[in-house]
Amino acid sequence: MSGVVVAGVGMIPFAKPGASAPYHEMGTDAVRLALADAGLGYDKIEQAYVGYVYGDSTCGQRALYPVGMTGIPIVNVNNNCSTGSTALFMARQMIASGALDCVLAVGFEQMKPGALGSVYTDRPSAFEDFDAAADQLIDAPGVPLALRYFGGAGLSHMKKYGTPLDAFAKVRAKASRHAKNNPLALFRKEVTADDVMNDQVIWPGVMTRLMACPPTCGGAAAVLVSERFADKHGIGKQVRIAAQAMTTDTPSTFKAGDMMQLVGYDMAKQAASRVYESAGVGPRDLDVVELHDCFAHNELITYEALGLCGEGEAGKFINDGDNTYGGRIVTNPSGGLLSKGHPLGATGLAQCYELTRQLRGTAGSTQVEGAKVALQHNLGLGGACVVTLYKRH
Repeated sequence: MSGVVVAGVGMIPFAKPGASAPYHEMGTDAVRLALADAGLGYDKIEQAYVGYVYGDSTCGQRALYPVGMTGIPIVNVNNNCSTGSTALFMARQMIASGALDCVLAVGFEQMKPGALGSVYTDRPSAFEDFDAAADQLIDAPGVPLALRYFGGAGLSHMKKYGTPLDAFAKVRAKASRHAKNNPLALFRKEVTADDVMNDQVIWPGVMTRLMACPPTCGGAAAVLVSERFADKHGIGKQVRIAAQAMTTDTPSTFKAGDMMQLVGYDMAKQAASRVYESAGVGPRDLDVVELHDCFAHNELITYEALGLCGEGEAGKFINDGDNTYGGRIVTNPSGGLLSKGHPLGATGLAQCYELTRQLRGTAGSTQVEGAKVALQHNLGLGGACVVTLYKRH
């Protein structure tokens, strides 16, 4: 089996804003963990891609210099919520092309409390076209931007397929059941679907507070190597990236007149299709998935975008327990963004961390028994989607 070898992964416990170390220390710690996991020194790293959204230029250098100052190229990456997996995508490309043999991808975020907002208010926003489209489709004055987008997508699914509100509550309850077994997750308290439904309403008929992921601080990293490098340095080749695809928006994003498309449904569907074709597998071959559940609504529609179930069948997929242990495909065993937390730059690499451990069989109390094929989905509005398929050797 060919592919890029995941030699080492590292992740620090996620924390609430104000309760974490500074961004550079989180990045440094995650890198050191990944290098130790790979059994490599920083001197072996030929290039590094560093992802973060909220920070000044060259924060990547600030985080990596304490680990080593070897003069290597360090590329800083910002692609909204898909930033971490974009760094991973770029690192994998360098290995797959044969240009390099050992590349580091790291992501971190030091966030503030509250809903996401623009930092630069003196220039046009990258979301102008998205906001205009959302204004035409959704009448939700006063609802913060991210909630309006993803809540609107869930509302679209509800209207289209008759999906009940408690379907999203069941997704959130499932996330909490998984997260209680993950020592690195931010929220480990188990909640029921009733708890979620009875929580603070932030959009009547559409969303309660527990259906949204919290702002989070954290860091995660991965070391990718070629097969020849792994052989030369005695690195285990158990986990490989068998296929990966990155997509951005197409005209359907705006022309479909559907909030589901506006938040990346077609991007995810296209990226997944490319990955399945490249790897020669299908959704039925998957054992475990880490997907971008920034809101319970996005997890539900992503089941369908990734082909885990048919279109309009997500409610049944949830009710049948096919999204959890004992079901067909365990989704977000880490607890996902809803319970583990969502430090924007680190999220994609935290997903890589979880899936690598799953395929190694070292995930402890979150372990999916016999996991051999894993899928990762990481989405950023504005927009970009990265889907990655891992296989156990």
